[in-house]
Amino acid sequence: MKRSPAFSKLAALTLLAALPFAASAADGLSYNFVQGNYVRTNTDAGDADGWGLNGSVAVHPNVHLFGSYANQKVDGTSADFDQWRVGVGYNKAFSPKADFVANVAYDKYDAGGGVDFDGYSIEGGVRAALAPKFEGYAMLGYEDGNQFDGDVYGRLGAQVKFNQNWGVAADVKVANGGDTQWMVGPRLTW
Repeated sequence: MKRSPAFSKLAALTLLAALPFAASAADGLSYNFVQGNYVRTNTDAGDADGWGLNGSVAVHPNVHLFGSYANQKVDGTSADFDQWRVGVGYNKAFSPKADFVANVAYDKYDAGGGVDFDGYSIEGGVRAALAPKFEGYAMLGYEDGNQFDGDVYGRLGAQVKFNQNWGVAADVKVANGGDTQWMVGPRLTW
């Protein structure tokens, strides 16, 4: 099949028009990853720990979908709970090495036996490539739900990169109501 010159020119113009959007995330940052975690929650009512998975996929240069799951056992008991989070995020580079990030998510907590509740969270902040093998972020958020009052929280996170695809990432979330959650684990980025 022979291509027409008009088709080739249209394809070249389309590629040139798309180039400004290809670098919408700051250099050194990727919104495509999957991560396994050790998860720990400390509250005034008790502590818990367990395992988790989270990930993100860029569906547009400025939009990413994300999700997480964690299963934790309450210390000193046989009780455990599941925690789900799925959402959509917006990212926009404001410098060569930093992005503004805004996320909105649906949150679900399930302790079994009919003890579960739904909620949502919104957050915004900055994510930056601080060095060639190190990135970090700082977020301020708000969460609310059908069984708990709204709460403001802060999240800090970092990743040390071993190479282009592998690293170790950590995240800590401190809520206004005395709830602290943190996770650490290996991350595969593409």
